Amino acid sequence: MAWRPTTLRGRLTLWYTIVLGVPFLAFELLGYVAFASALRTGTERFMEDAVAAFTRELRAERFVRGDPVETVRSTVREVHFKDLHIAVRDGRGALVAVSEGAPPGTEARVLRRAVVLDGAPFTVEAAYPRREEEAVLVRIRAVFLLAAPVLLGLAALGGLVVARRGLRPVAAMAERAAALGAATLSERLPVAGGEELTRLATVINALLDRLEGAFEQQRRFMADASHELRTPTAIVRTEAEVTLARAHRAEPEYREALETVRASSLRLTRIVDDLFLLARADAGQLPLRRAPLYLEEVVHEAARGVQQLAAQRGVRVVVPALVQAPLRGDAEMLGRVLLNLLDNALKHAPPGTAVAVAMEEATAGRCAVTVTDEGPGIPDEVQPRIFDRFVRGDRARPAGDGDPGGAGLGLAIARRIVELHGGALELVRSVPGQTVFRVTLPVEADLAA
Repeated sequence: MAWRPTTLRGRLTLWYTIVLGVPFLAFELLGYVAFASALRTGTERFMEDAVAAFTRELRAERFVRGDPVETVRSTVREVHFKDLHIAVRDGRGALVAVSEGAPPGTEARVLRRAVVLDGAPFTVEAAYPRREEEAVLVRIRAVFLLAAPVLLGLAALGGLVVARRGLRPVAAMAERAAALGAATLSERLPVAGGEELTRLATVINALLDRLEGAFEQQRRFMADASHELRTPTAIVRTEAEVTLARAHRAEPEYREALETVRASSLRLTRIVDDLFLLARADAGQLPLRRAPLYLEEVVHEAARGVQQLAAQRGVRVVVPALVQAPLRGDAEMLGRVLLNLLDNALKHAPPGTAVAVAMEEATAGRCAVTVTDEGPGIPDEVQPRIFDRFVRGDRARPAGDGDPGGAGLGLAIARRIVELHGGALELVRSVPGQTVFRVTLPVEADLAA
Protein backbone atom coordinates (compact mmCIF):
# COMPACT_ATOMS: atom_id res chain seq x y z
CA MET A 1 0.00 0.00 0.00
CA ALA A 2 1.39 3.38 -1.00
CA TRP A 3 2.39 5.57 1.91
CA ARG A 4 0.42 8.71 2.52
CA PRO A 5 0.12 11.04 5.51
CA THR A 6 -2.51 10.15 8.07
CA THR A 7 -3.08 13.69 9.30
CA LEU A 8 -4.86 16.46 7.45
CA ARG A 9 -1.88 18.74 8.06
CA GLY A 10 0.45 16.20 6.43
CA ARG A 11 -1.87 15.74 3.47
CA LEU A 12 -2.18 19.47 2.93
CA THR A 13 1.60 19.80 3.09
CA LEU A 14 2.04 16.94 0.61
CA TRP A 15 -0.50 18.38 -1.82
CA TYR A 16 1.01 21.85 -1.48
CA THR A 17 4.43 20.41 -2.28
CA ILE A 18 3.08 18.47 -5.25
CA VAL A 19 1.14 21.45 -6.59
CA LEU A 20 4.25 23.63 -6.45
CA GLY A 21 6.85 20.94 -7.16
CA VAL A 22 5.39 19.34 -10.29
CA PRO A 23 5.11 22.63 -12.23
CA PHE A 24 8.59 23.62 -11.08
CA LEU A 25 10.11 20.29 -12.19
CA ALA A 26 8.27 20.58 -15.50
CA PHE A 27 9.58 24.13 -15.84
CA GLU A 28 13.13 22.91 -15.13
CA LEU A 29 12.84 20.15 -17.73
CA LEU A 30 11.40 22.44 -20.38
CA GLY A 31 13.93 25.13 -19.48
CA TYR A 32 16.80 22.69 -19.86
CA VAL A 33 15.50 21.47 -23.23
CA ALA A 34 14.98 25.05 -24.42
CA PHE A 35 18.44 26.10 -23.22
CA ALA A 36 20.11 23.10 -24.94
CA SER A 37 18.24 23.89 -28.13
CA ALA A 38 19.21 27.56 -27.92
CA LEU A 39 22.85 26.61 -27.28
CA ARG A 40 22.88 24.30 -30.31
CA THR A 41 21.22 26.93 -32.49
CA GLY A 42 23.73 29.54 -31.32
CA THR A 43 26.64 27.25 -32.12
CA GLU A 44 25.29 26.52 -35.58
CA ARG A 45 24.73 30.23 -36.22
CA PHE A 46 28.28 30.97 -35.05
CA MET A 47 29.65 28.31 -37.41
CA GLU A 48 27.55 29.65 -40.32
CA ASP A 49 28.79 33.19 -39.72
CA ALA A 50 32.39 32.02 -39.32
CA VAL A 51 32.32 30.01 -42.54
CA ALA A 52 30.68 32.90 -44.37
CA ALA A 53 33.39 35.28 -43.11
CA PHE A 54 36.13 32.80 -44.06
CA THR A 55 34.66 32.44 -47.55
CA ARG A 56 34.57 36.20 -48.03
CA GLU A 57 38.19 36.39 -46.91
CA LEU A 58 39.12 33.69 -49.45
CA ARG A 59 37.59 35.64 -52.28
CA ALA A 60 39.28 38.85 -51.16
CA GLU A 61 42.67 37.09 -50.80
CA ARG A 62 42.38 35.60 -54.28
CA PHE A 63 42.91 39.01 -55.88
CA VAL A 64 46.18 39.39 -53.97
CA ARG A 65 47.62 35.88 -54.30
CA GLY A 66 46.25 34.83 -57.66
CA ASP A 67 46.93 31.11 -57.16
CA PRO A 68 43.84 29.42 -55.63
CA VAL A 69 45.83 26.88 -53.56
CA GLU A 70 48.14 29.54 -52.19
CA THR A 71 45.11 31.72 -51.49
CA VAL A 72 43.51 28.92 -49.45
CA ARG A 73 46.66 28.19 -47.45
CA SER A 74 47.32 31.88 -46.76
CA THR A 75 43.74 32.50 -45.62
CA VAL A 76 43.75 29.45 -43.33
CA ARG A 77 47.02 30.68 -41.71
CA GLU A 78 45.73 34.20 -41.18
CA VAL A 79 42.03 33.74 -40.29
CA HIS A 80 41.29 32.13 -36.92
CA PHE A 81 38.11 31.61 -34.85
CA LYS A 82 37.99 30.59 -31.20
CA ASP A 83 37.59 26.82 -30.81
CA LEU A 84 36.59 26.52 -34.49
CA HIS A 85 38.82 24.33 -36.67
CA ILE A 86 38.77 24.94 -40.42
CA ALA A 87 39.97 22.57 -43.15
CA VAL A 88 39.79 23.08 -46.92
CA ARG A 89 39.74 20.24 -49.45
CA ASP A 90 40.04 20.39 -53.21
CA GLY A 91 37.61 18.91 -55.71
CA ARG A 92 39.12 15.41 -55.30
CA GLY A 93 38.79 15.55 -51.51
CA ALA A 94 42.45 16.00 -50.84
CA LEU A 95 43.33 18.18 -47.88
CA VAL A 96 44.71 21.51 -49.03
CA ALA A 97 45.04 23.38 -45.70
CA VAL A 98 43.98 23.05 -42.06
CA SER A 99 43.95 25.53 -39.20
CA GLU A 100 46.46 25.26 -36.35
CA GLY A 101 45.71 23.29 -33.25
CA ALA A 102 44.59 19.75 -32.66
CA PRO A 103 42.09 18.59 -35.24
CA PRO A 104 38.64 17.89 -33.86
CA GLY A 105 37.65 14.33 -33.05
CA THR A 106 34.39 12.63 -33.73
CA GLU A 107 32.67 14.57 -30.92
CA ALA A 108 32.36 17.72 -32.98
CA ARG A 109 29.70 19.60 -34.84
CA VAL A 110 30.75 19.85 -38.55
CA LEU A 111 29.61 22.31 -41.22
CA ARG A 112 30.60 22.05 -44.91
CA ARG A 113 30.28 24.74 -47.60
CA ALA A 114 31.44 24.67 -51.26
CA VAL A 115 33.41 27.55 -52.75
CA VAL A 116 34.93 28.11 -56.27
CA LEU A 117 38.11 30.08 -56.83
CA ASP A 118 39.04 30.77 -60.44
CA GLY A 119 37.03 27.79 -61.58
CA ALA A 120 38.62 25.44 -59.05
CA PRO A 121 36.12 23.87 -56.59
CA PHE A 122 36.98 23.67 -52.91
CA THR A 123 35.10 22.50 -49.80
CA VAL A 124 35.38 24.42 -46.53
CA GLU A 125 34.89 22.23 -43.44
CA ALA A 126 34.31 23.89 -40.07
CA ALA A 127 34.35 21.75 -36.91
CA TYR A 128 33.30 22.92 -33.45
CA PRO A 129 33.98 20.56 -30.50
CA ARG A 130 30.94 19.35 -28.64
CA ARG A 131 32.80 19.35 -25.36
CA GLU A 132 32.14 23.09 -25.05
CA GLU A 133 28.40 22.62 -25.37
CA GLU A 134 28.48 19.62 -23.06
CA ALA A 135 30.45 21.56 -20.43
CA VAL A 136 27.83 24.31 -20.44
CA LEU A 137 24.98 21.78 -20.27
CA VAL A 138 26.70 19.95 -17.39
CA ARG A 139 26.84 23.19 -15.42
CA ILE A 140 23.18 23.91 -16.18
CA ARG A 141 22.14 20.39 -15.11
CA ALA A 142 24.12 20.75 -11.90
CA VAL A 143 22.37 24.03 -11.11
CA PHE A 144 18.93 22.56 -11.86
CA LEU A 145 19.60 19.36 -9.90
CA LEU A 146 20.77 21.40 -6.94
CA ALA A 147 17.86 23.83 -7.17
CA ALA A 148 15.19 21.11 -7.43
CA PRO A 149 15.51 19.60 -3.90
CA VAL A 150 16.10 23.02 -2.39
CA LEU A 151 12.95 24.47 -3.92
CA LEU A 152 10.94 21.31 -3.16
CA GLY A 153 12.11 21.54 0.45
CA LEU A 154 11.10 25.19 0.57
CA ALA A 155 7.72 24.28 -0.95
CA ALA A 156 7.21 21.56 1.66
CA LEU A 157 8.21 23.94 4.45
CA GLY A 158 5.89 26.59 3.05
CA GLY A 159 3.10 24.03 2.78
CA LEU A 160 3.63 22.97 6.39
CA VAL A 161 3.51 26.59 7.58
CA VAL A 162 0.40 27.32 5.52
CA ALA A 163 -1.31 24.11 6.69
CA ARG A 164 -0.44 24.81 10.31
CA ARG A 165 -1.71 28.38 10.13
CA GLY A 166 -4.78 27.38 8.14
CA LEU A 167 -5.69 24.55 10.52
CA ARG A 168 -5.05 26.55 13.68
CA PRO A 169 -8.74 27.57 13.94
CA VAL A 170 -9.72 23.93 13.39
CA ALA A 171 -7.39 22.87 16.21
CA ALA A 172 -8.92 25.55 18.45
CA MET A 173 -12.43 24.32 17.60
CA ALA A 174 -11.42 20.70 18.23
CA GLU A 175 -9.89 21.61 21.60
CA ARG A 176 -12.99 23.53 22.61
CA ALA A 177 -15.29 20.75 21.36
CA ALA A 178 -13.30 18.13 23.30
CA ALA A 179 -13.86 20.13 26.48
CA LEU A 180 -17.63 20.26 26.01
CA GLY A 181 -19.78 18.06 28.15
CA ALA A 182 -23.29 17.83 29.51
CA ALA A 183 -22.41 20.50 32.08
CA THR A 184 -20.74 22.86 29.59
CA LEU A 185 -23.11 22.73 26.62
CA SER A 186 -23.66 26.47 26.95
CA GLU A 187 -20.16 27.12 25.59
CA ARG A 188 -19.65 27.61 21.87
CA LEU A 189 -16.83 27.08 19.37
CA PRO A 190 -14.75 30.10 18.29
CA VAL A 191 -15.93 31.55 14.98
CA ALA A 192 -12.80 32.44 13.00
CA GLY A 193 -10.52 31.32 10.18
CA GLY A 194 -12.14 32.47 6.96
CA GLU A 195 -15.49 31.96 5.30
CA GLU A 196 -15.42 28.15 5.18
CA LEU A 197 -14.28 27.63 8.79
CA THR A 198 -16.61 30.39 9.98
CA ARG A 199 -19.51 28.61 8.31
CA LEU A 200 -18.41 25.28 9.84
CA ALA A 201 -18.18 26.83 13.31
CA THR A 202 -21.58 28.47 12.85
CA VAL A 203 -23.16 25.17 11.80
CA ILE A 204 -21.60 23.33 14.75
CA ASN A 205 -22.69 26.08 17.15
CA ALA A 206 -26.22 25.82 15.79
CA LEU A 207 -26.04 22.07 16.40
CA LEU A 208 -24.86 22.75 19.95
CA ASP A 209 -27.81 25.11 20.40
CA ARG A 210 -30.17 22.33 19.39
CA LEU A 211 -28.37 19.82 21.60
CA GLU A 212 -28.49 22.17 24.54
CA GLY A 213 -32.20 22.69 23.96
CA ALA A 214 -32.74 18.95 23.65
CA PHE A 215 -30.75 18.27 26.84
CA GLU A 216 -32.68 20.97 28.67
CA GLN A 217 -35.96 19.56 27.40
CA GLN A 218 -34.82 16.10 28.43
CA ARG A 219 -33.95 17.31 31.92
CA ARG A 220 -37.31 19.01 32.27
CA PHE A 221 -38.99 15.94 30.89
CA MET A 222 -37.27 13.65 33.39
CA ALA A 223 -38.01 15.99 36.27
CA ASP A 224 -41.67 16.38 35.28
CA ALA A 225 -42.09 12.68 34.55
CA SER A 226 -40.55 11.80 37.91
CA HIS A 227 -42.88 14.25 39.61
CA GLU A 228 -45.97 12.96 37.81
CA LEU A 229 -45.10 9.30 38.41
CA ARG A 230 -44.19 9.88 42.02
CA THR A 231 -47.68 11.04 43.01
CA PRO A 232 -49.69 7.92 42.02
CA THR A 233 -46.95 5.56 43.20
CA ALA A 234 -46.84 7.40 46.55
CA ILE A 235 -50.63 7.08 46.85
CA VAL A 236 -50.47 3.35 46.13
CA ARG A 237 -47.69 2.83 48.66
CA THR A 238 -49.39 4.96 51.33
CA GLU A 239 -52.75 3.23 50.92
CA ALA A 240 -51.09 -0.17 51.16
CA GLU A 241 -49.13 0.84 54.26
CA VAL A 242 -52.17 2.33 55.99
CA THR A 243 -54.34 -0.67 55.15
CA LEU A 244 -51.71 -3.13 56.36
CA ALA A 245 -51.02 -1.14 59.52
CA ARG A 246 -53.92 -2.92 61.27
CA ALA A 247 -54.27 -6.66 61.33
CA HIS A 248 -58.01 -6.66 60.68
CA ARG A 249 -60.24 -4.19 58.86
CA ALA A 250 -63.82 -4.21 57.72
CA GLU A 251 -64.57 -5.08 54.10
CA PRO A 252 -65.69 -1.52 53.19
CA GLU A 253 -62.32 -0.19 54.35
CA TYR A 254 -60.49 -2.70 52.16
CA ARG A 255 -62.70 -1.87 49.20
CA GLU A 256 -62.14 1.85 49.69
CA ALA A 257 -58.39 1.35 49.83
CA LEU A 258 -58.44 -0.83 46.71
CA GLU A 259 -60.53 1.76 44.86
CA THR A 260 -57.91 4.38 45.68
CA VAL A 261 -55.15 2.05 44.52
CA ARG A 262 -57.11 1.27 41.36
CA ALA A 263 -57.60 4.95 40.53
CA SER A 264 -53.93 5.71 41.08
CA SER A 265 -52.93 2.68 39.01
CA LEU A 266 -55.15 3.83 36.15
CA ARG A 267 -53.61 7.28 36.30
CA LEU A 268 -50.12 5.75 36.39
CA THR A 269 -50.96 3.47 33.46
CA ARG A 270 -52.31 6.39 31.44
CA ILE A 271 -49.16 8.45 32.03
CA VAL A 272 -46.89 5.55 31.07
CA ASP A 273 -48.94 4.81 27.94
CA ASP A 274 -48.83 8.47 26.90
CA LEU A 275 -45.07 8.63 27.47
CA PHE A 276 -44.60 5.47 25.45
CA LEU A 277 -46.72 6.84 22.61
CA LEU A 278 -44.74 10.11 22.56
CA ALA A 279 -41.45 8.24 22.60
CA ARG A 280 -42.52 6.14 19.62
CA ALA A 281 -43.72 9.24 17.78
CA ASP A 282 -40.42 11.02 18.41
CA ALA A 283 -38.53 7.98 17.12
CA GLY A 284 -40.70 7.85 13.98
CA GLN A 285 -42.07 4.45 15.00
CA LEU A 286 -45.69 5.40 15.67
CA PRO A 287 -47.68 3.08 13.40
CA LEU A 288 -50.36 4.96 11.49
CA ARG A 289 -52.93 2.80 9.75
CA ARG A 290 -53.50 5.13 6.85
CA ALA A 291 -56.61 4.54 4.80
CA PRO A 292 -59.08 6.66 2.84
CA LEU A 293 -61.57 8.32 5.20
CA TYR A 294 -63.88 11.31 5.52
CA LEU A 295 -62.91 13.78 8.21
CA GLU A 296 -66.54 14.81 8.78
CA GLU A 297 -67.32 11.24 9.87
CA VAL A 298 -64.47 11.32 12.41
CA VAL A 299 -65.75 14.68 13.73
CA HIS A 300 -69.30 13.32 13.97
CA GLU A 301 -68.19 10.18 15.86
CA ALA A 302 -66.05 12.21 18.30
CA ALA A 303 -68.90 14.65 19.03
CA ARG A 304 -71.34 11.78 19.59
CA GLY A 305 -68.85 10.02 21.86
CA VAL A 306 -68.76 12.92 24.38
CA GLN A 307 -72.52 13.59 24.48
CA GLN A 308 -73.05 11.64 27.70
CA LEU A 309 -70.10 13.34 29.44
CA ALA A 310 -71.41 16.72 28.29
CA ALA A 311 -74.87 15.95 29.65
CA GLN A 312 -73.39 15.04 33.03
CA ARG A 313 -71.70 18.43 33.21
CA GLY A 314 -74.62 20.41 31.89
CA VAL A 315 -72.82 21.45 28.72
CA ARG A 316 -74.14 21.22 25.18
CA VAL A 317 -72.04 19.98 22.25
CA VAL A 318 -72.97 21.93 19.12
CA VAL A 319 -71.99 20.62 15.69
CA PRO A 320 -72.93 22.92 12.81
CA ALA A 321 -73.28 21.57 9.29
CA LEU A 322 -70.33 19.33 8.36
CA VAL A 323 -68.46 19.64 5.07
CA GLN A 324 -67.04 16.88 2.94
CA ALA A 325 -63.30 16.43 3.59
CA PRO A 326 -61.79 13.23 2.15
CA LEU A 327 -58.27 12.42 3.22
CA ARG A 328 -55.94 9.52 3.86
CA GLY A 329 -55.06 8.91 7.51
CA ASP A 330 -55.57 6.93 10.71
CA ALA A 331 -59.18 7.40 11.80
CA GLU A 332 -58.48 6.10 15.33
CA MET A 333 -55.60 8.50 15.92
CA LEU A 334 -57.46 11.49 14.47
CA GLY A 335 -60.45 10.56 16.61
CA ARG A 336 -58.16 10.61 19.64
CA VAL A 337 -57.07 14.15 18.76
CA LEU A 338 -60.67 15.41 18.56
CA LEU A 339 -61.71 13.55 21.72
CA ASN A 340 -58.81 15.12 23.59
CA LEU A 341 -59.79 18.63 22.46
CA LEU A 342 -63.46 18.01 23.25
CA ASP A 343 -62.67 16.48 26.65
CA ASN A 344 -60.54 19.50 27.61
CA ALA A 345 -63.23 21.89 26.39
CA LEU A 346 -65.97 20.11 28.39
CA LYS A 347 -63.91 20.17 31.58
CA HIS A 348 -63.47 23.93 31.38
CA ALA A 349 -66.83 24.95 29.95
CA PRO A 350 -69.17 26.33 32.67
CA PRO A 351 -72.55 24.54 33.07
CA GLY A 352 -75.20 25.91 30.73
CA THR A 353 -72.70 26.85 28.01
CA ALA A 354 -71.89 25.14 24.73
CA VAL A 355 -68.84 23.56 23.13
CA ALA A 356 -68.86 24.10 19.38
CA VAL A 357 -67.18 21.81 16.84
CA ALA A 358 -67.08 23.44 13.42
CA MET A 359 -65.62 22.49 10.05
CA GLU A 360 -64.47 24.98 7.43
CA GLU A 361 -64.66 24.46 3.69
CA ALA A 362 -61.37 23.13 2.28
CA THR A 363 -59.18 25.80 0.72
CA ALA A 364 -55.74 25.33 -0.86
CA GLY A 365 -56.04 21.61 -0.28
CA ARG A 366 -56.52 21.87 3.49
CA CYS A 367 -59.53 21.57 5.77
CA ALA A 368 -59.83 23.03 9.29
CA VAL A 369 -61.74 21.82 12.35
CA THR A 370 -62.19 24.20 15.32
CA VAL A 371 -63.18 23.37 18.89
CA THR A 372 -64.49 26.35 20.91
CA ASP A 373 -65.52 26.54 24.57
CA GLU A 374 -66.70 29.37 26.81
CA GLY A 375 -64.43 28.61 29.75
CA PRO A 376 -62.16 30.96 31.75
CA GLY A 377 -59.35 30.75 29.21
CA ILE A 378 -55.70 29.72 29.44
CA PRO A 379 -53.33 32.01 31.41
CA ASP A 380 -51.24 34.24 29.15
CA GLU A 381 -47.94 32.95 30.53
CA VAL A 382 -48.94 29.36 29.73
CA GLN A 383 -50.25 29.87 26.18
CA PRO A 384 -46.83 29.89 24.40
CA ARG A 385 -46.02 26.52 26.00
CA ILE A 386 -49.44 24.92 25.94
CA PHE A 387 -48.31 22.13 23.59
CA ASP A 388 -45.16 21.33 25.57
CA ARG A 389 -45.10 18.16 27.61
CA PHE A 390 -46.16 18.33 31.27
CA VAL A 391 -47.40 21.90 30.84
CA ARG A 392 -50.62 22.74 32.67
CA GLY A 393 -52.39 25.95 33.54
CA ASP A 394 -53.51 27.10 36.97
CA ARG A 395 -56.44 25.67 38.89
CA ALA A 396 -58.89 27.84 37.01
CA ARG A 397 -58.02 25.97 33.82
CA PRO A 398 -55.62 23.05 34.02
CA ALA A 399 -54.41 22.31 30.52
CA GLY A 400 -53.20 19.05 29.15
CA ASP A 401 -54.18 15.45 29.24
CA GLY A 402 -57.86 15.76 29.83
CA ASP A 403 -58.64 15.70 33.53
CA PRO A 404 -57.88 18.18 36.34
CA GLY A 405 -55.20 15.94 37.72
CA GLY A 406 -53.67 15.16 34.33
CA ALA A 407 -50.00 15.09 33.51
CA GLY A 408 -50.12 17.64 30.71
CA LEU A 409 -49.42 15.20 27.86
CA GLY A 410 -52.69 15.21 25.94
CA LEU A 411 -52.11 18.29 23.81
CA ALA A 412 -48.50 17.26 23.08
CA ILE A 413 -49.74 13.89 21.83
CA ALA A 414 -52.53 15.49 19.80
CA ARG A 415 -50.16 17.90 18.04
CA ARG A 416 -47.70 15.08 17.26
CA ILE A 417 -50.46 12.95 15.71
CA VAL A 418 -51.67 15.86 13.57
CA GLU A 419 -48.11 16.63 12.44
CA LEU A 420 -47.61 13.00 11.41
CA HIS A 421 -50.65 13.47 9.16
CA GLY A 422 -49.03 16.51 7.55
CA GLY A 423 -51.28 18.97 9.40
CA ALA A 424 -51.08 21.47 12.25
CA LEU A 425 -52.73 21.94 15.65
CA GLU A 426 -52.72 25.45 17.08
CA LEU A 427 -54.26 27.57 19.80
CA VAL A 428 -56.06 30.27 17.83
CA ARG A 429 -57.28 32.37 20.76
CA SER A 430 -57.79 32.06 24.51
CA VAL A 431 -59.43 34.81 26.54
CA PRO A 432 -61.91 34.71 29.41
CA GLY A 433 -65.12 33.40 27.86
CA GLN A 434 -63.62 31.86 24.71
CA THR A 435 -60.87 29.40 23.86
CA VAL A 436 -60.41 28.16 20.28
CA PHE A 437 -58.22 25.28 19.10
CA ARG A 438 -57.88 24.57 15.37
CA VAL A 439 -56.80 21.40 13.56
CA THR A 440 -55.73 21.79 9.92
CA LEU A 441 -55.28 18.70 7.74
CA PRO A 442 -54.53 18.17 4.04
CA VAL A 443 -57.44 16.77 2.03
CA GLU A 444 -57.37 14.69 -1.15
CA ALA A 445 -60.16 15.63 -3.48
CA ASP A 446 -59.53 12.62 -5.74
CA LEU A 447 -60.59 10.26 -2.91
CA ALA A 448 -64.13 11.65 -3.07
CA ALA A 449 -64.43 10.57 -6.68
